[in-house]
Amino acid sequence: MSTKSKIVLVTGGSRGLGRDMVLNLAKKGNNIIFTYNSNKDEADKVVNGVIALGQKAIAYPLDVRKSETFDDFVKKVTNHLIENEGTPNFDYLINNAGYGSYGKITETTEETLDTMYAVHLKAPYLLTQKLFPFINENGAIVNISSGLTRFTFGDFSSYAIMKSALETLSRYMAKEFAIKKIRVNTLAPGAIETDFGGGAVRDNKEYNNLIASQTALGRVGLPDDIGSVVSFLCSDDAKWINAQRLEVSGGIHI
Repeated sequence: MSTKSKIVLVTGGSRGLGRDMVLNLAKKGNNIIFTYNSNKDEADKVVNGVIALGQKAIAYPLDVRKSETFDDFVKKVTNHLIENEGTPNFDYLINNAGYGSYGKITETTEETLDTMYAVHLKAPYLLTQKLFPFINENGAIVNISSGLTRFTFGDFSSYAIMKSALETLSRYMAKEFAIKKIRVNTLAPGAIETDFGGGAVRDNKEYNNLIASQTALGRVGLPDDIGSVVSFLCSDDAKWINAQRLEVSGGIHI
């Protein structure tokens, strides 16, 4: 007897780590709802990739900087679920959408700081607040942080401090959301070969080699090093993991 597919909502699922999360979650038999910022063509490719794996997918545009659009987004998602699943509820939420900011503390503008707050802390806080009533009991939330909350590397202060706050938020969510037996964990990637930070790790060979030399396993990360761990956390195999920060970095700076 086949079991009903679980449903996962991933923010920022059209590229980079988010894309790999979506595809890995689909490989594990989950149906996917994900957001993208502006590139519909890339989002459509990911939707087709999920469908090719035998699962359902739909993508919605969402700029997580604009909290005033969240209510409308939640309404679209829940209406879609009612129409297609008979219930507005889903099982797993991945707060992934975001991008980095590089610059010295002495040169970072107030606008940059406000944007990093809006994207990496305010958005996960308010989106989760609005989506919480629709997350099924025994579901899970994964908040995507960064290795940069444990170690310093380069001039990423405005980004890293928001991710540090997100890790604290994860623990508070785990405590509060236990009323519905919802597990909340933080996943902190190390340096990954994506377009993050302008693709510096991927495209700058010298920078890539430097990070690899400081990593126990001798290389930088790849997107598929991350998606499989997210899919694990959104499974019954991880049913007793809660309120934890899991760094997936190959052992950098140990």
